[in-house]
Amino acid sequence: MAIRNILTEDKDGDFLHKKCRAVEKFDKRLAVLLDDMAETLHKANGVGLAAIQVGVLRRAVVIDIGQGVMELVNPVVVEQSGEQESMEGCLSIPGKWGMTKRPKHVKVRAQDRNGKAFEYEGDDLLATASCHEIDHLDGILFLSHVTRMLTEEELKKMSSAEGK
Repeated sequence: MAIRNILTEDKDGDFLHKKCRAVEKFDKRLAVLLDDMAETLHKANGVGLAAIQVGVLRRAVVIDIGQGVMELVNPVVVEQSGEQESMEGCLSIPGKWGMTKRPKHVKVRAQDRNGKAFEYEGDDLLATASCHEIDHLDGILFLSHVTRMLTEEELKKMSSAEGK
C-alpha cells in the first residue's frame, strides 16, 4: 500500500471537474487503488476519498465515518429523502469549510472490489459523505452545495470548543 498525492482545486481544478468512467475490470490494479485510497484517507484524517482526487478517472470511492472503510465501486444514489444542513469540507479544498444542504437519508447501490453488487442505506454523516464522494465522480465539488462559507473566526471558535 502507498500514500497517494491528493489533488487540490487550486492546482488541479480542471482535472477535478472531469467525469469519471465506470470501473469494468475488477482486478489487482483496482484492489491496489482501493487499498492506497484507504491508506491515503486515514493519513489525511478524512471521511471520504474519490479516485479522481488521487488522479484516477474511475468511479471508485472509500468512506470511513469511524465504522471501518467502505469501498464503493460504480456507486449510484438510488433513493434520497429529507434534508440536513451541516458543516462540510474537502481534502481537495484544504482549509475551506461551508454549510451545505444534503439529503438526510440515502440508499446507494454499488459494487465491491470483486464486482459483487450491494446496497446500503445511510443517514446523517454517512448520507453526506456518500453524496459528497459520488459528486466527485461526476466532477462536482462540495462548493456547489454551500449555502454559506464559514469564516476563520467561526472555525477557530469551533476548534477551541472541541478542545475543551
